Amino acid sequence: MRLFKSAAITAVLVLITSLLMAPTSAQAHGVSMFPGSRTFLCWQDGLRDNGQIIPYNPACASAVNQSGATPLYNWFAVLRSDGAGRTTGFIPDGQLCSGGTGGPYDFSAYNAVRGDWPLTHLTSGANIQMRHSNWAEHPGKFNYYVTKNGWNANGALKWSDLELFGSVTDPPKSGGAGGLNYYYWNAQLPSGKSGKHIIFTHWIRSDSNENFYSCSDVTFDGGNGQVTGVGPGGSTPGPTDPGPSPDPTPGACTATWKATNTGWAGHFQGEVTVKNTGTSSINGWTVKWTYSGGQGFDGAPWNGVLTGQAPNVAVKNQTYNGQLAANASTTFGFNATGSVPSPAPTLTCSSP
Repeated sequence: MRLFKSAAITAVLVLITSLLMAPTSAQAHGVSMFPGSRTFLCWQDGLRDNGQIIPYNPACASAVNQSGATPLYNWFAVLRSDGAGRTTGFIPDGQLCSGGTGGPYDFSAYNAVRGDWPLTHLTSGANIQMRHSNWAEHPGKFNYYVTKNGWNANGALKWSDLELFGSVTDPPKSGGAGGLNYYYWNAQLPSGKSGKHIIFTHWIRSDSNENFYSCSDVTFDGGNGQVTGVGPGGSTPGPTDPGPSPDPTPGACTATWKATNTGWAGHFQGEVTVKNTGTSSINGWTVKWTYSGGQGFDGAPWNGVLTGQAPNVAVKNQTYNGQLAANASTTFGFNATGSVPSPAPTLTCSSP
């Protein structure tokens, strides 16, 4: 209960901070949460327990140094109130990730051409569940693009670099407006992709001219949604790197799941116990599972670091609870959106 209260207080403080800094001139907001947009993953990377934003990721830190933390407190507000579905000729080349310069906040730093933005690892041709924040709800259409094969990853992103690979109108949502709820839909990633690309999502409201824009950095390397470059010790491959290090081989640990609070409509609280079942100590652990019912996270876990976004979840240890002696255990918890999974997901635990 103490952990629950602490997590709840932290979530409320962060939410209040975000609301206080939210724009008053626009009422709808949202960017891609999976694959994670630059602003969403940089917010997640830098957000501390006391509500401050101090990024670990060098690209995110550079963006904060350029324009301050205010844009990240409003990570969901990459918008133009006069967008009206326009693309080429409206938002200049090189400014796609910020939605140009006419929005309520200065997101221009998130146009930077760098190889160290937080990165989502995907498989070409795979089916994924795309998720887009519904910080405020409105009807409309989502067009999603990916950079063409042979695009110049070392140059500014241009409209001519993009090819449309899908669209959806008025998709379902995981819960009500605000917090970390989202619209979601299934999409098939284009085949024949490899290496680093950008997925660009354009949300076009049908009840006003307001539009929203998201740049999500991805690499097609056989991954299934893992995120690198977020949090302490995050490892982001550079432009010429072969990709992320392989996952640690299975170690002598197990992970068990339980729902600890199911009294909220559209939300629940979960707890995972990690136990060292071996005969010697382990120094670090990673727990993974897959959601199948559109569940997500309402804030960051406590006693764990989220390194893989739903539906393919990965949580690593904090610095203070990674070392477990033989037979020792630790727990981490989280607030979640959606209904309690039934049956419970299958968890895997590995240690380096």
